[in-house]
Order: sequence, then structure tokens, then C-alpha cells
Amino acid sequence: MSDSPGKLKLGALVALVVGSMIGGGIFSLPQNMAASAGVGAVLIGWAITAVGMLTLAFVFQTLANRKPDLDGGVYAYAKAGFGDYMGFSSAWGYWISAWLGNVGYFVLLFSTLGYFFPVFGEGNTPAAVIGASVLLWAVHFLVLRGIKEAAFINLVTTVAKVVPLALFALICLFAFKLDVFTADIWAVGTPELGSVMNQVRNMMLVTVWVFIGIEGASIFSSRAEKRSDVGKATVIGFITVLLFLVLVNVLSLGVMTQPELAKLQNPSMAAVLEHVVGHWGAVLISVGLIISLLGALLSWVLLCAEIMFAAAKDHTMPEFLRRENANHVPANALWLTNAMVQIFLVITLFSNSTYLSLIYLATSMILVPYLWSAAYAFLLAWRNETYEQALAERKKDLIIGGIALLYAIWLLYAGGVKYLLLSALLYAPGAILFAKAKREVGQPIFTSVEKLIFAAVVAGALLAAYGLYDGFLTL
Repeated sequence: MSDSPGKLKLGALVALVVGSMIGGGIFSLPQNMAASAGVGAVLIGWAITAVGMLTLAFVFQTLANRKPDLDGGVYAYAKAGFGDYMGFSSAWGYWISAWLGNVGYFVLLFSTLGYFFPVFGEGNTPAAVIGASVLLWAVHFLVLRGIKEAAFINLVTTVAKVVPLALFALICLFAFKLDVFTADIWAVGTPELGSVMNQVRNMMLVTVWVFIGIEGASIFSSRAEKRSDVGKATVIGFITVLLFLVLVNVLSLGVMTQPELAKLQNPSMAAVLEHVVGHWGAVLISVGLIISLLGALLSWVLLCAEIMFAAAKDHTMPEFLRRENANHVPANALWLTNAMVQIFLVITLFSNSTYLSLIYLATSMILVPYLWSAAYAFLLAWRNETYEQALAERKKDLIIGGIALLYAIWLLYAGGVKYLLLSALLYAPGAILFAKAKREVGQPIFTSVEKLIFAAVVAGALLAAYGLYDGFLTL
């Protein structure tokens, strides 16, 4: 098995996890966090996130080992635990989240290039949209040449993006001032941030956004050389990224005060480093971000196509998404994904959707797939399924699954009603593809429980559509 053609080794899987997690989020982290929370709330928020996300990482590791026959990660777990429609919704939500995130990446990439070439502005000018479109299709044709080749390029860009992050951490460590860090720990001087609990809640969607991609290895489980590498890659990738995120966020708060950070333009890491070492610091971070975004775009284009392909392979998505080209790349899934990115790039010209609003929407779409994965891991331990000979492990996994499940529910609450309704608006139309897939295999579309769930989704979607029309909801 060791040198099977086209199979991904541990290094490539870790790079997929790290590469898809370190995109643009970390480079905007100092400002994004300071805009919603003071130092004390940031530390509490990171503690909650670290525990919650670590349990999610363990959930993906446990499920990869206990259910090696399930390919496609988040999608397969939802389907095995809660039926076809939940499986479909997980794949659909994950797919939308992934390509929406890519639109956000393009906006951030060209707003960073705007630092050097003003014609790109904030990343949503006509020049930026044309540039983003050219780049989108270049990545598209690169991926069509083969998953393994694309995974290798991803490995190279992952190494390239970690270097500026490590340099930033090192320089800020020496520039760190304890009196700046402790000046106003609970943000008493900025009452508009609200209570500490409110601050913690407000920073939650940002912390989830920077961790999306933690499931990257499990989505590619069928292409892994060894199944056991999937779980290892998830945990190694998670710990590496957590370390970088906390360092970047906490060290920035000791270089500039929270109100100063909150006013910075993104990518705010560039401004923080410029504050310490002058202009070359901003250039270094901007170049690092450009490399990082190109690598992350590649990771996410791969993930988008793979999740649709995995769902089509076992008839949860329509058959046309199952077609692979001569290089074993799911070509139709790739065309559909990038067509959607293209449409939304054009929409950014006419709507004032900023990087942050795109991110919040992308994040809220992924909360449902995370919730089902955690619930499935908890269910397996609860039912004693696959644990017949491992009682001690069952207790541990029951606790981990329980914490991950509570964390996923808390994230839905932290995201708020607005994003829940907007998610429903994006989830509802997916039923057309689901119905098509069911017809192809001659099965009834919904079970009676699924009819109720679908009715609730449609009700939420109608409310969201009315909200957008009436103006009490905005994108």
C-alpha cells in the first residue's frame, strides 16, 4: 500500500489541514478580535475555543479510526447517524461555506494587492473582480491536472506561509510590553463592547472562521495512504495552527492597545509589524498573506470538489457530480463550484459585502456539519457501537463527544438568529439537487421526520427572504 499512485502521505494531509486553516483569517486577527473584545475576554474566548475545537479535532480523529469505511468526513458522519437528508445538508452546507469563503479570500487578496496597486481598492473594484476571475480559472485548470499535483503545490505554499508568521511572533515577542497588555484588561474604557460575556460571544464566529479546515484530512480520507494518518494529521494540524493563532493575537495586544488595534485596516498584522519595525514589516506580512491566500484557495477548491464528489458517489448528490476526468479529478463538481464563486465575485461589485460579512456567513453555514459530526461521535459512544472491547475508551469518547456537541450548540447560539436565518435561505434550494439524486435511484425523497425538518428550513428561508426585502436583515 505504501507507494500507491495518487495516494496522500501524512505530510500532504497535515499540509491540507494547516493549509486550509491558515488562509486569510490569521492575518486580520489582531483587528478582528480587538473590534469585538478586550484582553480579558480574548483570553477567555481562546480558552473556550481551544477546548471546543480540540474536542472537535478528537471527534474527527475518533471517527476516522472507528468508522474507517466512511469516506468524505463531515458529510458521511451526518448521513450515517441521521439519515440521507441530514447527510445531504451537511455536504451542501459545507460546500457553500467553502466556496463563500473562497469569495472572501479573493476580496482579501485583492485588497492586500491594493496596498501596492491602488486600482484594486478594497478588493471589490472592477479591476479587482477581473483579476480575481482570471486567478480563479487559473487555479481551476491547475486542479483539473490532478489532486496529487495540487496537494504538492499546497505543501510548498504551506511552508512558505508559516515563515512570515513565525517571524512576526518572534519580533513581537521582543516588542511586547506588559503595561500595554494589562492597561485595560476588561475593556472598561470601551463600554460599547458590552459585558465580558457579550465580548466573548462576539469573538466566537471569528475564532471558528480561523479554525475552519480542521476537518480537511477527514474529507480526503479515501485518498489517504494510511487511514490512521487521517486522525494524526487532524490533531497535528490543529495544535500547530492554535499555537500560531494565540501567539499572533495575544502578542499584538502587548504591542498596541485594544482601541488602536480595532481601528486598523486589514490585513492588520501588517500594520502591527509596521508599528514595530517600520515599512518593511508591512511588506513582509502582505507578501506572506498573498502566498497564504493562494495556497488556501487551492486547498479549498480541492475540498469543495471532493465533498460534492463523495456525496455523489453514494447517491446523495445527483449522478453528474460523480464524473471524474482522466486525472481522477471530480471535474463536474469543480466546474459547478467555481461557477458559483464567479457569480458571487460579480455580486461583490454591486453589494457592499466586505470580507468580514462574507466570513460570518461562510462560518454560520459550517456550524451545522460540525454539529452533526459531534452528535454522531457522541451517539456511537452512547450506543456502545464499535466499543464492545474498549470500555475505558468509550467513557473518554463519551465525554469528548459531549463537550464537542455542547460547543457546537453554543456556536449556533453565539452566531445569532440573523446568520441562522440567512443559512436557512442558502440551505433550502439544495433540496432540488437532493430530490434529483433520490429520483435517480427510485427512492421517495423525504422520510416523515425529514419532511418536518425541511418544512422548518423552508420557513426560516421565507422569513430570511422577507427580512432582506424589508430591510430588517442585511447581508
